[in-house]
Amino acid sequence: MLRNIPAILALLMLAAPALANEGGRVEVNGMQMYYEVSGDGEPLIVLHGAYMNIPSMGAIIPKLAGHYRVYALELQGHGRTTDIDRPITYPQLADDVAAFMDAVKLGKANVFGYSMGAVVGLQLAIRHPQKVNRLVAASVSYDAEGWQPEFREFIPQMTVEMFLDMPFAEEYRRLAPNPDGFPELVRKLIALEREPMAWADEVKALKTPVLIITGDADVTTLEHSVAMFRLLGGGGPGDMGKPLAASRLAVLPATSHTAIINQPDLLLAFIRPFLANETPKGMFE
Repeated sequence: MLRNIPAILALLMLAAPALANEGGRVEVNGMQMYYEVSGDGEPLIVLHGAYMNIPSMGAIIPKLAGHYRVYALELQGHGRTTDIDRPITYPQLADDVAAFMDAVKLGKANVFGYSMGAVVGLQLAIRHPQKVNRLVAASVSYDAEGWQPEFREFIPQMTVEMFLDMPFAEEYRRLAPNPDGFPELVRKLIALEREPMAWADEVKALKTPVLIITGDADVTTLEHSVAMFRLLGGGGPGDMGKPLAASRLAVLPATSHTAIINQPDLLLAFIRPFLANETPKGMFE
């Protein structure tokens, strides 16, 4: 998840191809939330990572818009969405997404989240299961113990100052309603990193199908992704007469945290059959 190491965050500031979008801003829980709508088909909500925005998600949004009606959101204090006087927490961000869906009269949708957005999507499925059809969670964690040890050791060392000269700070000033608000956003996101997170029971109780996408060199450990897959009912033998689990796990090779979002064609190849509930046929079928 992006919650994350500042030295690699700069790599996420990629220019996306131009889109013919609808959208604008809606009032959501006291903020003006910016969103863009593109494409046709089943509704799919896209949620970005920490310090990111819609453009920095790169090519995956237009790729998805070739197949779905994509609602790309910018979360509290990110991009063109205003910040408000409250902390940034995963439950509150999930409630914001639910309120956005109500505001645009979107009863239920599939959700694709990356990094911080993946955890928001997970909380949305936990707190508002009636609103989520299927969830694609790229670089997701349900427990802080699932992060790589190096990252866990780095969190207490995070300071606002180490983020202020990063390229995404300039991107923030270009888009934000308050160009001087970046230090406050960083402060809130550092506090988010330090929030307790242990949701195994909630994940195990989920009925929403989840596609977990992780890199083999991600900020979460492979063991954590496998543990989450097992909590969701996955990991059993598929040729022994029992149906496959509704949830799925995809591990991208030679892929770090920031490299996940830079492989839109590969992501699309996993996302489309999952959202269509298509599975490969085995020899005994």
